[in-house]
Amino acid sequence: MEISDEVRLILLKAARESIRSVFRETEIPQPDFDKFPELKKHKGAFVTLTINGELKGCIGYIIAHQPLFEIICEAAKQAAFADPRFPSLKEKELDTIQIEISVLSDFTPIKSYDEIEIGKHGLLLEEGGRGLLLPQVAVEHKMNREEFLSAVCRKAGLYSEYWKERMLNIKVFTAEIFSEE
Repeated sequence: MEISDEVRLILLKAARESIRSVFRETEIPQPDFDKFPELKKHKGAFVTLTINGELKGCIGYIIAHQPLFEIICEAAKQAAFADPRFPSLKEKELDTIQIEISVLSDFTPIKSYDEIEIGKHGLLLEEGGRGLLLPQVAVEHKMNREEFLSAVCRKAGLYSEYWKERMLNIKVFTAEIFSEE
């Protein structure tokens, strides 16, 4: 799904206003859904929050039961206030957070780990538990394919070398990634 610059701006503003609404009980501006039909599509998406390059929260939905606009609004609030790895965002931090949105493609099963392309693919492992790593994670942490596979195993609650024992149930996906920068 190609997301226009106009829709990217709408989604970024909606994410920020969703977080702001928790502090100030403001309304989230509703876009013209007829003019921007891609906002109504059901796509998985993640919202990542950082402050000075440090992760502050990241929550998303791999299965979209709502339109993209609503998924982004909900994921933004969850990333700010419900990511168990971080304390809730404070109102004074609102102007310092950087918002990044990742809109996910469909998931494709792989038959070989060699199909994984660092910088292009994210990983979804459903084996015992579930682990998902966005495509940008491997790049940001300078991971090679083996490190990326180990990281997704840990994320799924498995030991990191589990992927070496056999071909796991891994699906790859791409993401359209954009931020306020």
